[in-house]
Amino acid sequence: MGAGRFAVVLGTNEIATAVAVHLHRTHYSVALSHDPYPPVIRRKMAFHDVLFGEPLEIEDVAGERVDNGMQVFNRRNPDRVLVTGLGLLDLLAVRSVDVLVDARMQKHQITPDLRRLARLTVGLGPGFSTSTNCDIAIETRPDRIGIVVRDGWTDAADGAASPLGELGAERFLYSPTAGRWHTPVEIGTRVFRGFVLGHLSGVPMRAPRDGILRGIVRDGSEVPAGVKLLEIDPRGRDAQWTGIDQRGRAIAEATLNAIRSRACQGAFSGTLSYLM
Repeated sequence: MGAGRFAVVLGTNEIATAVAVHLHRTHYSVALSHDPYPPVIRRKMAFHDVLFGEPLEIEDVAGERVDNGMQVFNRRNPDRVLVTGLGLLDLLAVRSVDVLVDARMQKHQITPDLRRLARLTVGLGPGFSTSTNCDIAIETRPDRIGIVVRDGWTDAADGAASPLGELGAERFLYSPTAGRWHTPVEIGTRVFRGFVLGHLSGVPMRAPRDGILRGIVRDGSEVPAGVKLLEIDPRGRDAQWTGIDQRGRAIAEATLNAIRSRACQGAFSGTLSYLM
């Protein structure tokens, strides 16, 4: 494998983190670029909290906060995934990007054209087309995870949540209004239906189900209306709230396989050693 390859992954959620870990293991220097929308809830499965000075490892890969372009530039072959609040335009000014992955999962947002911003661009989930805004478009819906869409668009968001145990969307609590979120409850806590898990602009928000708190927006965050505030895992002893889960691993592996396949096709003459 080539040395000094640089990948930017947009997002600091659990999907972006899973992709970053897989790229890191194939010797990419990886920078995760934070986007505030949507808020990250599965924070023990993501590098998001590294932005706030909290040490975190995901499957023995550590995240490191970097705050400026020189820090990114100087870490050519870091032993950690870089996590930053720098946006894509800031990172493009620092180094040439070999692989750019949009893993923000912004299901209802308009996605800009990412092509030509990197040697290879990958869009995950709704809103991507290889004729419009990326080089590789990959499905993330539960029944279509990893399918590369060669013509047309990836499936639009349909509002259906992937199942966890016997629950779908009913395991989430959504913000009824915009506001500032406060919570004293830690991820991994066993909770019961009706238990107050936090307050949104002073209004109590209660657990929708019994189970383990799998994810919750970070205390002190400003949140828009209609986004996920928290998630309950109903599976008892099989509950998971840390590491990379099955869905994240499947999406990350599909992403890495698509990158390798595109390189093997010779579509990027002169950059094969970077992408393999």
